[in-house]
Amino acid sequence: MKTKLTAAAAIFLALGVSGFAHRLDEYLQATLFSLGENRVGAVMRLVPGVAVFPGVFATIDTNGDGILSEAEQQAYAERVLGDVSLSVDGKRLRPRLVSVNFPTTEAMKEGLGEIQINFMADLPAGDPNRKLVFENHHQTPISAYLVNCLVPRNRDIRVVAQNRNSNQSFYELDYVQADGRSGPLSLVKSWSGVRAALGSSVGFASIFRLGIRHIAEGTDHLLFLLALLLPAPLLASRSQWVGFEDVHHSLLRILKVVTAFTIGHSITLALAALGVVRVPSRPIEVLIAVSILVSAVHALHPLFPGREAAIAAFFGLIHGLAFATTLGQLGLGRWERVTGILAFNLGIETMQLFVVAATMPSLVLLSRTRAYSVLRIGGALFAGFASVGWIVERLLEAHSSVDLVVDRVAHQAIWIAVALFLMSLVCWFRRNVLAKQARGFA
Repeated sequence: MKTKLTAAAAIFLALGVSGFAHRLDEYLQATLFSLGENRVGAVMRLVPGVAVFPGVFATIDTNGDGILSEAEQQAYAERVLGDVSLSVDGKRLRPRLVSVNFPTTEAMKEGLGEIQINFMADLPAGDPNRKLVFENHHQTPISAYLVNCLVPRNRDIRVVAQNRNSNQSFYELDYVQADGRSGPLSLVKSWSGVRAALGSSVGFASIFRLGIRHIAEGTDHLLFLLALLLPAPLLASRSQWVGFEDVHHSLLRILKVVTAFTIGHSITLALAALGVVRVPSRPIEVLIAVSILVSAVHALHPLFPGREAAIAAFFGLIHGLAFATTLGQLGLGRWERVTGILAFNLGIETMQLFVVAATMPSLVLLSRTRAYSVLRIGGALFAGFASVGWIVERLLEAHSSVDLVVDRVAHQAIWIAVALFLMSLVCWFRRNVLAKQARGFA
């Protein structure tokens, strides 16, 4: 296993070095993870460029004698591990140094020598749905980072998603680990197994939670829905949003939009997860970004007033294909998918309804005030800029800061929802007070 990990890391680093070969003024740090049942291992390969070598070497050669002793090498490896952070499911892990190998000083001077650091960390017991987070802050001003993960050899472990920031100093890995008894990868083998799995609190609940987390972290899906709901309480006239619907009709329109989106993505989620429909992922990701852009423009100027539900159903078909991709990565069997589709979809709907319930009272109240135009235009512009960034990123495979910006906003979602609700109450009461004062003067 160690030989295969080293070979894979060498290939990984070679690809990385070829991409950074012209950057002589950077410290390339490539990290490759391997997942095990109870532990996670990694190999770090560090290559100082010619221009930065003297500074890097000086930090290792602490006594300044020009020779890197074993003690200095060991101390430097520990220092590197001290500059990285590793956690799983929010619990901090302690990386344990396994080995360290240094090249010759001459090779490093030429920008060819690589320092290899192998480390390992034990995993605590937890839910089958796991999230590994790795951050590398070693020599940040001069460093270029790479990070990836080997395909797990253990069939009970499936990688679900990988996310990185623009310079790959931050890495997030979602994976599913079956427990060998009732985990999500071994739910059902027969019709009797289907009934048993439906009553299984571990397998069914695991995929249900995966659906919740997929929406909670799927900012593009939520941004589409929220942008489409922004004008829901309003009336349109001559390509402008004017006035507002009564509460009953506003809530009814919101219900129609959410229901239509649910029906749309449920259809394609089921068809794609069962293998009836197959569509490449990149066009789907681009179309999802396009759906956000269309919703954002509609929130600014009515494109299809009164037909929001139909648009939600249409784009829901596209979003459902993306949902199916996540479910498909679990490696479920045919009958397992039946249960998986139900659990995953219920998780999606639960989180979706939670978001709608948390935001709609504020939107309905604010729509009766002048402050709503600021919120509607600001929200539409934010969604529009994010969607354009995603379209460019997904079409050209270019890296941008869109995900970082949107994620930072999403991480403050609870506080934003609370602030929005308080603001809606203040604006609504102020409007009523002013209305009463106006009637009194009249």
